[in-house]
Amino acid sequence: MITSLFNGFDGLAYLLTSPVMLAMTVFQIWMLVHALRNREWVWALFIFIGFGIAALWYYFSAYQGATAASGFELPGAAGRQRIKELQAQIHHLDNAYHHFKLGDVYFGKGNFAEAEKCYRAALARDPKDVDARAHLGQCLLRLKRPAEARPWLEGVMLEKPDHDYGHTMMALAETLSALGETDNALLYWQHITKSHFYPRAKVQLAEIYAAKKQPDLARAELKDVLSDDPHAPAYQRRRDRVWVRRAKTLLHSLPK
Repeated sequence: MITSLFNGFDGLAYLLTSPVMLAMTVFQIWMLVHALRNREWVWALFIFIGFGIAALWYYFSAYQGATAASGFELPGAAGRQRIKELQAQIHHLDNAYHHFKLGDVYFGKGNFAEAEKCYRAALARDPKDVDARAHLGQCLLRLKRPAEARPWLEGVMLEKPDHDYGHTMMALAETLSALGETDNALLYWQHITKSHFYPRAKVQLAEIYAAKKQPDLARAELKDVLSDDPHAPAYQRRRDRVWVRRAKTLLHSLPK
C-alpha cells in the first residue's frame, strides 16, 4: 500500500486530497517505524506490503501490549485462550493460584487494572502468598500509585530480599524514586547491579548518577548495557529494547 500510493503524481495528489487515505497512510507508516525500531522484521514486512488491516492488526496484537508493559517482566504473559482457560478454572475451583496466574496474564498484556483485581482476589483467598503480594505491588506502581505499592513491596523484601530474582527489589527502587526518595532508591539499584545484570537496573542507576552530576559513573553503567546488548539472546533484546534506547539517549546527553 505504501509503495503504490506514491507511484506517480496522481497517487500523491489522491493521497493529499483524501483525508481517510492520508490518515491510514500516516498510521501505517507509524506502525512500520515502530516495528522496524523494535526489530519485528516479519511484522514490518507485512505492514509494508499489506494494506491498513496489517497495521491495525499489529497495533492491537503487538504495539499496545509492548507500550504498556515494555521493559517490565512478569511470568504468565499469554493470549486470550489462556485467559479463557484460567477463567474457567476459577469458575470451577475459585482458588488463589488461578486468580494469581490470571493477574500475571493481564499484567503481561499491560492491563494493570484487571491485574489488580485478580491479585486482590488471590490475596482474599490466601493473604500470605508472597508472589501475589509482590505482583500486586508492582501492579500498583504501574498504575502510578507508588504510595500504595510501597508497603506490599517492602513486606515482601523483608521476607525474601531476592524475590523474583531481583524484580521485586527493582520495583521497590522504582517506587522509592516515584516517591522522591532518590537516595534510598540509589542504594537498592547499587545492590541489584552487584548481583544481577539487568539493563532496567543499570539504566535507572545511571539516571540517578547523571542527576547527581556524576557522569563518569553513569557512563560506565550505560556502556555496560550497550556493549552487552548485541550479544544477548533475541528474546532478551526484545524485552530490554526500551532500556537500550534510554541508555543511548542518556549517554549522548552526558557531558564529555
